[in-house]
Amino acid sequence: MTFILGGARSGKSRYAEALARKHKGPRIYIATAQAIDAEMRERIAMHRGRRDGAWVTREAPLDLVGALAEAKTGFVLIDCMTVWIGNLMHHGRDVRSEVAALCEALKKSKARVVIVSNEVGMSIVPENAMARAFRDEQGFANQRIAEIAGEAVFIAAGLPITLKKGSRRPVPKHRARKARGRKA
Repeated sequence: MTFILGGARSGKSRYAEALARKHKGPRIYIATAQAIDAEMRERIAMHRGRRDGAWVTREAPLDLVGALAEAKTGFVLIDCMTVWIGNLMHHGRDVRSEVAALCEALKKSKARVVIVSNEVGMSIVPENAMARAFRDEQGFANQRIAEIAGEAVFIAAGLPITLKKGSRRPVPKHRARKARGRKA
């Protein structure tokens, strides 16, 4: 799994889409945005315009875990976590339990998953409680996803900065005990 994060209009989605173009198999785009006003309809149309006919789009403003479960193999692009978290908060859902469920689903997925998210904690502290709560939940979610990702990339001004590359998972405890018992 690859986790791509950065600021607004940093080039995150374009970078993720470039990774997808390298994939020869099926491509699934899991969209979390909803066309609730003219500005969002325009943003969605811009994203759709960059994708060719090889993509299958699944809309998942709330049920990201279900949409990921349906995408059994191939390349899956989730765009974006930030909008999903906003949707969850708007609907009064428990963001942390939803993020935990997503992490479990990501660990089980057989697909090549790329997740796009915004880094919202690099600015001033918001003046209102709702904005601070959103910033905090987004930061928590980004940490959880980055922790389980094999690769994490930060995008700034369209340029990728590798934060994590091909990290190994910890050795399961039962294997570690067996290894300690062997002498070289």
